[in-house]
Amino acid sequence: MLDDADRRILRQFQAAPDLAAADLAARAGVTPSTLTRRLDRMRAAGVLRAVRGQVNWAALGYEVEVSLRVTLDKTQPRAFDEFMAAAREVPEVIEIQTFLGVVDARLSVIARDLAHYQQLYRDRILTLPHIADIEALMHVALLKSDEALPL
Repeated sequence: MLDDADRRILRQFQAAPDLAAADLAARAGVTPSTLTRRLDRMRAAGVLRAVRGQVNWAALGYEVEVSLRVTLDKTQPRAFDEFMAAAREVPEVIEIQTFLGVVDARLSVIARDLAHYQQLYRDRILTLPHIADIEALMHVALLKSDEALPL
């Protein structure tokens, strides 16, 4: 589906998505019109989903990030749907992942400090429906965060 020029474009785009089209085209070794045409084609094919801003939560005062591994009460037929709907309503839950296995979901929660996290945990997280078990993992350091593919 992708040829060498597409892969060069994607490599450069992943490395510097905020570059001007002319600069990106030069780095990828294509003309600006070729770049635009190929990016449009990759967007239409679903290869490129979006260009997004990445927010540094710590710079906005959110110093604590906790990963919560949640096991749901599977005896309830709507447990999964009701839990997910309620978890989406908590603004400090910035990511929800689902799994097959013992752990059903992982929530990534941000808080300003430990006191704020404790309040969130008691008032918003523990009140989510159908939780059978929950395990908290405090983030200490982010060692790698990369969505780029090795193209």
